Amino acid sequence: MEENLTPSETNDQNRIVPVNIEEQMKTAYIDYSMSVIVGRALPDVRDGLKPVHRRILFAMNEMGVTHNKPFKKSARIVGDVLGKYHPHGDSSVYDAMVRMAQEWSMRYTLVDSQGNFGSQDGDGPAAMRYTEVRLEKMAEAMLEDIDKETVDFQLNFDDSLKEPTVLPSRIPNLLLNGSSGIAVGMATNIMPHNLSEVIDGCVAYIDKRDISIEEMMAYVKAPDFPTGGIIYGMEGVKAGMATGRGRVVLRGRVMLDAKPSGREQIIITEVPYQVNRDALCDRIGQLVNEKIVEGIAHVNNESNEKEGTRIVVDLKRDAIANVVINQLYKYTELQTSYGINNVALVKGRPRILSVRDMISEFVEFRHEVVIRRTEFELKEAQKKAHILQGYLIALDHLDEVIAMIRASATPEVAKENLVNAGWGLDEIQAKAILELRLQRLTGMEREKIKEEYDELMKLIAYLQELLGNEGMRYDVIKTELLEIKDKYGDARKSEITYLDDEVSIKDLIKEEDVVITISHLGYIKRTSANEYRAQKRGGRGVIGGKTREEDYIEHLFVASTHHTMLFFTEKGRCFWLNVYQIPEGEKTSKGRAIQNMIQLPPDDKVRAIIDVKDLEDKDFVKSHNIVLCTKKGVLKKTELEDFSNPRKTGVNAITIQEGDELLEAKMTDGNCEIMLAVKSGRAIRFPEEKVRATGRGAIGVGGIEVEDANDEVIGMICVGKEDKTRTVLVVSEKGYGKRTPIDEYRITNRGGKGVKTITVTDKTGPLVGILDVTEQEDLMITCKSGVTIRMPIKGVSEQGRATQGVKLIRVNDGDEIAAITKLDEDEEETAGITAIVPEAGETTEVPAEGPADGSAEGLNGDEEATGDAETASGDNTENP
Repeated sequence: MEENLTPSETNDQNRIVPVNIEEQMKTAYIDYSMSVIVGRALPDVRDGLKPVHRRILFAMNEMGVTHNKPFKKSARIVGDVLGKYHPHGDSSVYDAMVRMAQEWSMRYTLVDSQGNFGSQDGDGPAAMRYTEVRLEKMAEAMLEDIDKETVDFQLNFDDSLKEPTVLPSRIPNLLLNGSSGIAVGMATNIMPHNLSEVIDGCVAYIDKRDISIEEMMAYVKAPDFPTGGIIYGMEGVKAGMATGRGRVVLRGRVMLDAKPSGREQIIITEVPYQVNRDALCDRIGQLVNEKIVEGIAHVNNESNEKEGTRIVVDLKRDAIANVVINQLYKYTELQTSYGINNVALVKGRPRILSVRDMISEFVEFRHEVVIRRTEFELKEAQKKAHILQGYLIALDHLDEVIAMIRASATPEVAKENLVNAGWGLDEIQAKAILELRLQRLTGMEREKIKEEYDELMKLIAYLQELLGNEGMRYDVIKTELLEIKDKYGDARKSEITYLDDEVSIKDLIKEEDVVITISHLGYIKRTSANEYRAQKRGGRGVIGGKTREEDYIEHLFVASTHHTMLFFTEKGRCFWLNVYQIPEGEKTSKGRAIQNMIQLPPDDKVRAIIDVKDLEDKDFVKSHNIVLCTKKGVLKKTELEDFSNPRKTGVNAITIQEGDELLEAKMTDGNCEIMLAVKSGRAIRFPEEKVRATGRGAIGVGGIEVEDANDEVIGMICVGKEDKTRTVLVVSEKGYGKRTPIDEYRITNRGGKGVKTITVTDKTGPLVGILDVTEQEDLMITCKSGVTIRMPIKGVSEQGRATQGVKLIRVNDGDEIAAITKLDEDEEETAGITAIVPEAGETTEVPAEGPADGSAEGLNGDEEATGDAETASGDNTENP
């Protein structure tokens, strides 16, 4: 049969090579998968870019579309990239370019855009013929020095042009913008980070090459997403940073607000990375329809380009905001987790990298770039110096050179004559001399050539030293990185929160004094004490809190953010809350309903608050007591240890009898004197040991006799027996007050009627508050209208018990003092600040400093009003 084959058929048969199909498929698949891994899906560890992104940036740079040039049509850029470097679909190039321009997709955008580039709500970009782009400044930092032989170039797909294999990036882009991609048999998902933190990490690595992950995390704390959000827990993040594989949980940022009707709203101001806001709203609506989440009345996406994200979730009247927020975290993308999978190409091979590995690879790449750049600059400087040296030789023999050139028949002959003249010139120098312009032969130009040559020689010496000194090269890298940080560094967008079992929350909270206010209707907030600046006595005050017309500030006190608050209700219950858990608000904000913070029954309200430094300090807890008093004058002492185990549902602190309610609670050390004051202007003083300690459920004993149904206890103070620095300050309903030495109140048994502490008249109004103060403290007074004034205690005059006192604050008609408190004088007294005081439905500006004499209604500020100096009857009697 073979004998009958023609020669051509025989040749064809010889070209057929039999192969094993299994081996052939294996080889072909490996080739394909490596092509995808290296040429499409995985970023390079050095510049953090995939080939398509690298080609886009390089093409734009070649076209000169830099940040300071006009925008160019996207279609023109895409066409250039397709025609020269990236022979794939135009949509793949345009989509990659669009993403580099979206500030919600990239932590640091590399393309500056003009036109519709889509939105965070899932809207797509306009067609490429409508949009325009140019390079961002940061992208130019990635392309800097590309023309100095710093990186290798390769031929493009048709061998007609050259393209870079990597960009000589000055910024650690892989960590800054992250990357995600699916290759064959592997994937990558690298989170974005903060530029300032990453550069600090690079500098720390340069300073200490064997830096540990724990030490590195002091600089690179966690991922930082372009859309902000709150990183919830750090265990998964730490694993990802240490091993290259981990998990980060991200929550959207929510805040609570209230409509004028009083209904609460959940405002979502930041959503997790890559979450579609419209899809989030649709999901919330679906959960409501399916009755999975109760308590939501309406949800609306009010986000816009100018103000950013704002999704408003209206709650039903009986809904508890905290419960709804937790349900949204559980059932929607308001809480999203991301798998950290740091896979990148290192020397052309995929590797799983820790954060330290990525930083070390980038730093070593920059070191290589600096070496290659220095070598290039040295070579160019030596070339230029060589030519300048030739110029200087020619200028030294100027007349002979001119004569030699004039005598030469052709330029070639002239060049040969110059080389053979014996002055040491070579062909390159001779050619440069022949091309020298005549103006360079003037005296001034000769000096310039000499100066330029000297400068070049200095540069050459520096570059040679740089090439020979590794420490200098790393110093150059540090300097360049810190320049980038100064130019483009910014604050973190994503907040970091630790779970309770990861770290003590208190360690992460800045310790500072805050003013805590609780309104009559039960809204609570904390504000930095520095927001309340001191005024002089008699001023009008400033707005201390926005409240509804029927509401006013009822409790106002100062505590540290590291302390624990004990809340005592009028029905005798005790609840716990850490100060840092109280929502922070501006001085004029309303705050948050206390029912959403503690499980307070609707028919009960907070009446007294105690600030405890540390409930876990056993010695402190065992040596202190809680003293409670009611409006009817009942007194009760219980050991603090009985309140040292917080319960969410609260505990019973005192059994309140019908018609009575809890008024005040104080913490004592067992060596105090107790003073109670009543509305009618009487006060009693007796030692703490007159009240024996009883359990939480006891009723208590008589503290002061309340004469009639209209009278009631308005306050209690507990002062150390040895403390001689304190005076008793009393304030009346209409703004009158004074200080009196404690010793003017004689010590009696508990249960008596007490002695006069202020003369109550129609002008002063009834007594509303009593405090023990020193001259180093400030007094803060809050009116029911929300006006607050802060003044130094030393500005309140000391007077006898039986006087009216002086005017402390001018109270508008119909307004009354609601609360008084004291705080440390920890800021300078500020005179002349402007206070905004609401009058007749509008705000008017008045000088904050009142009349120097504090005059009001004909009473001079420091003039003592007359009053009966006799003590009230029965002050030594004791209730049975």
